[in-house]
Amino acid sequence: MPPAVLVLRPLDLDGLRLALDKHRRFLEGRSGGRRANLAYVDLTNRQLDGLDLRDADLTGARLNGASLVGTRLSGAVLFGTDLRDTDLRRADLSKADLRGACLRGANLAHADLSGCDLREGRIALQDKAEGFRVLQHEERPGELTFAVLSGANLAGAHMHGLSAMAADFTDADLSGATLGGARLVKAVMDGANLTGADLAGADLTGASLKRAILVRCDLAMSKVKDTDLTGVLRAPPLAVYIDDKPLEAVLAAHEAFCDSAGKSGQHVRLPDTDFRSAAGGLKGRRLSGLSAPGSVFFGMNLQGVQLQGADLSGCDLRGANLKLADLRGARLTDALLTRADLRGAKLGPLSIDDGRVVRTDLSRAILRGADLTGASAPRARFLDADLAGAKLEGCNLKGAELEA
Repeated sequence: MPPAVLVLRPLDLDGLRLALDKHRRFLEGRSGGRRANLAYVDLTNRQLDGLDLRDADLTGARLNGASLVGTRLSGAVLFGTDLRDTDLRRADLSKADLRGACLRGANLAHADLSGCDLREGRIALQDKAEGFRVLQHEERPGELTFAVLSGANLAGAHMHGLSAMAADFTDADLSGATLGGARLVKAVMDGANLTGADLAGADLTGASLKRAILVRCDLAMSKVKDTDLTGVLRAPPLAVYIDDKPLEAVLAAHEAFCDSAGKSGQHVRLPDTDFRSAAGGLKGRRLSGLSAPGSVFFGMNLQGVQLQGADLSGCDLRGANLKLADLRGARLTDALLTRADLRGAKLGPLSIDDGRVVRTDLSRAILRGADLTGASAPRARFLDADLAGAKLEGCNLKGAELEA
């Protein structure tokens, strides 16, 4: 049986504007409103940036080559939609129905796809002679091959059986995602958060998972031939000992050293330490001058912590809560701060004796998707730092070094 040929509905610019106006009224609960029905409409190469298309029906529509940067599509029906080469950067696709959609070559960098359904799906169109025939895109449905999803939020997404060969998932949040049986051959998943993801039967042949987070993620049933797992982060150890002393006792001694201005306790050096097992946590603690290069703080609650003058170079602080943290004069060169919460954090210079100051150094730090809203970072160094997708609203960057 030959594949069905989809006859797209014509819709001129005036008709599109009218549909969008009625949809806006529908979302606002105003009279004359009507949910946008753009099913099987040809929207090829349309400029739809920043529109509010929540809950709209775009079943089987053709959007290849269209621009939907920052467009709100949460809860929208995109079943079987042609999204090849579509620009969906920073778009909100949370809980959208993307079953059978073709996203080959689409740009979804920093898009929100949390809870969306990306499983395979097919549209059967009625045929007078043969009953029903399956609609087929030029590429297979349910495809993300060559798509760019760097920094995208795919937490809890349903992607069972998806084809995403050579797709770019760099630093994407795939926590809790269902990827069973997915074809991820040669996919780039460097730094991706796969905490609790289901990868049973997934094909990761030739994929790159450098620095990926594999906490509660079982690869036993996956194909991992030639897969690069360099520096992956797994579950934290149950306990950490430093020279036969529990980590908590060592931290308590350092805190006592800070509280007493060096009269008691002990200043410690803790390189390459996994702090995730710290029994007392680090929220609000006074750990000024802590030397912990190369250490792991992934996902920890460090809100309000005092780390003035600390050496945190090369540390893994991805997803950490550093809200209101005091990091004045801290060394954060080469640190991983992807999606870290730095709202209201102090990143300015630290005054020392004789009127001298030590600047906070974030040179070469990775701050993709980090939130620096309201942070104070005057004169901080961001040389060669990656700030893609970072939120900088209200951040004081007076005199900061941002040039490469």
